[in-house]
Amino acid sequence: LPIKCVTLVPLLLPAAATAVYKQWIPNTNFETSSNWDKGRVPCASDVVHFEKDKVISVFVGSPHALTDMYLPLNGEFMLASGAGFAAFDGSWDPGCDSGATVSFADAEQHAWFDPTLWQPVSPHRELELGGRIFSVDEERVPCRYDDVIFQPKTSFRVNVDSSQRVIHLRSISLMGQEFNSPEAWAGYLGGPSAPLQFHGNGTLQVTGTDCPDKTGCACGNAPDGHRICAALGGQCPELTCQKPLQPLGHCCEVCGATINLDFTPDFDLQKYRDRVVQALLNQPKYSGVRMAISKVHKAQTFMGIIPKSSTPLIQIVLIDDEVGAKTGTTAEQLAADIMEDIAQHGETLGISNGKMDVATGSTFGGQVGSHATSRITAGTVLGLFFGLLLLGGILFLYRKGKLR
Repeated sequence: LPIKCVTLVPLLLPAAATAVYKQWIPNTNFETSSNWDKGRVPCASDVVHFEKDKVISVFVGSPHALTDMYLPLNGEFMLASGAGFAAFDGSWDPGCDSGATVSFADAEQHAWFDPTLWQPVSPHRELELGGRIFSVDEERVPCRYDDVIFQPKTSFRVNVDSSQRVIHLRSISLMGQEFNSPEAWAGYLGGPSAPLQFHGNGTLQVTGTDCPDKTGCACGNAPDGHRICAALGGQCPELTCQKPLQPLGHCCEVCGATINLDFTPDFDLQKYRDRVVQALLNQPKYSGVRMAISKVHKAQTFMGIIPKSSTPLIQIVLIDDEVGAKTGTTAEQLAADIMEDIAQHGETLGISNGKMDVATGSTFGGQVGSHATSRITAGTVLGLFFGLLLLGGILFLYRKGKLR
């Protein structure tokens, strides 16, 4: 079992305005109480037991005296400066007279696609809104252009089983070191620690690149959406609205409002998000509303049955803290304000069409409004005109006997 000393350096986050940082929560540290079956860190009179067939990486942050320790056949201890193990000399240790066998818990169950095991961290600007900007469930797990952080002074083991052969990320930071190029990350994967930290059929790939499209980039976790929802256990909140809405990429239905936007190449997702937040969401009357906004792909079907393709759109999800008959009503008001803004400025913002759906405690839900900019409306009218003209020409030729 390798034992190595590590030099810890502070993790510095680059101040990228649009970067999204997601941090892994669990750890396999020796000093974490929840990592032991007794719910406490082993003390001097205890016998420490690691299952021999479990692969593990364990960070040790301080010195420990132990009576005995059984080690796994494949694993590593990472020792901070001054940390280590010594044999217990038999002297009295206050609060440690049990002499129990304390076993390290199984870390195999921690899955990459479990949204509850990730949290957003600074400097993500949306945190400044006190959690009022949220993500649909598929986007709570790191997306293909996100930065992943494993906290300094921690060890971990994560299952990267995936429906995708490769899981793309912008960067990965661990033990205080950031890997933001494919070459640097490939070098780490070839080292001794990576196989102890990551297991499963998926492969993490660092690209070092940002989203290249100002209209936004889809998260990329849709192929593993079933894993994400399974990790949440199907525990959806009880809803009071009549016909709840099902946002794309979200495991549970919601009360409130959704807006789907069609866009042109002039659309800028980050600027539009800032516009909605500053001009509308920040108004005191909407203090109880939470919003998610991102690019998603909506599946298209032929005759409503046969899968045909997918269409990118901007999805806005609005939920509020109202209860009873008022559930979703404040979210509906904000959605109406957003639609009004689109009616006035949509073409300038690069929005070609917007459709709003609501579900509140006092309605039966459904589509309650839509808006298309003048450019699209004019195009539709012209299309209908030329279609009718073509149909009239065909009928004329048919009656003249020129067409069979």
